[in-house]
Amino acid sequence: MNAAAIAWPVVQSPVVSRIDPLQDSRWDHFVATHPRASVFHSSTWLKALSLTYGYRPVALTTSQRDHDLRNALVFCRIESWLTGRRLVSLPFSDHCEPLLQSGDEAQMFAEVLEEEARQEHRWYIEMRPLTSFEIKTSLRCSHVNYSFHHLDLAPELEVLFQNFHKDSIQRKIRRAEREHLSYEDGRTAEFLDRFYRLFKMTRQRHRLPPPPKTWFRNLVECFGGALKIRLAAKQGRTVAAMLTLQHKDTLVYKYGCSDPGLNRFGGMHLLFWNAIQEAKQAGLSTFDFGRTDSGQSGLITFKNRWGAKESPLTYSRYSVLGHPTHVFDLPVDSWKSRAAKRTLAHLPLAVLSAVGSVLYKHVG
Repeated sequence: MNAAAIAWPVVQSPVVSRIDPLQDSRWDHFVATHPRASVFHSSTWLKALSLTYGYRPVALTTSQRDHDLRNALVFCRIESWLTGRRLVSLPFSDHCEPLLQSGDEAQMFAEVLEEEARQEHRWYIEMRPLTSFEIKTSLRCSHVNYSFHHLDLAPELEVLFQNFHKDSIQRKIRRAEREHLSYEDGRTAEFLDRFYRLFKMTRQRHRLPPPPKTWFRNLVECFGGALKIRLAAKQGRTVAAMLTLQHKDTLVYKYGCSDPGLNRFGGMHLLFWNAIQEAKQAGLSTFDFGRTDSGQSGLITFKNRWGAKESPLTYSRYSVLGHPTHVFDLPVDSWKSRAAKRTLAHLPLAVLSAVGSVLYKHVG
């Protein structure tokens, strides 16, 4: 098999090699068969990152080029004058498990990563494992904590529904049905326009710039039928929208937005319920509710009330110099984050969108 090597400006390890997941013909099969690989390891996700932000993915592996891949750590290199030179596994990804088989493998990779951090003066190397993962290194390690939620789809639909919070979830779903909200899904330009219009409004409400529309357009083009934009509307007016990705046996909720003036109709609840039913009927095993900032207690409670299991999600950062951060990467309750959001809150929506188009390639 043809594995395309990447030129990497560090001393080459005799064991660990570097491959380009977008060029290596073994990558898709490896991700499809590895039990801990997620949508964020897929070449479709990596391609969308590369097309939108120019990030070049690289995977470290001990597998020889003429053998199937048996392990890998995948990263993107971020070269930013604003937020520093970093290796991130992976940008804009809720989680990214190290696809390894043993702790011994982890230490071999750790030595290569430490060499990269020191020789290339990286601000930090960030890993986003779904389960606890630590490596031994002389680099300074710090952590950023989040919550992760997933729903086991094994029970029957009736049981899943009964496990929802009666007032906060069940009642809202029934309200949406009584209000005769319409439900549609698709991935045409019209669907994307309706989703993005509401998404920009939601980001403005949260005092955050939206990602550029090209990011969502590239996701649609890369994922094809595995991506759905789901819309709930009342009398032709979009009240809520959601973007989901299907990968292997999991349906991933990645983005959602709603019209706050119409939340009483239960549009988001209708979208979640339709997505869960569809995933169950398709024989999928898990509904991934995604990452939540530790300071977003209301959103954590919302996800818990769907019967989803909550678990800690800890990102690890390894740095020669300490733990530099950028303001959009800080917890929502930090003073720097609050100060930035107060500034952004005064920007018109068009300006806020332009800010997002410039900033997001630096945020990663």
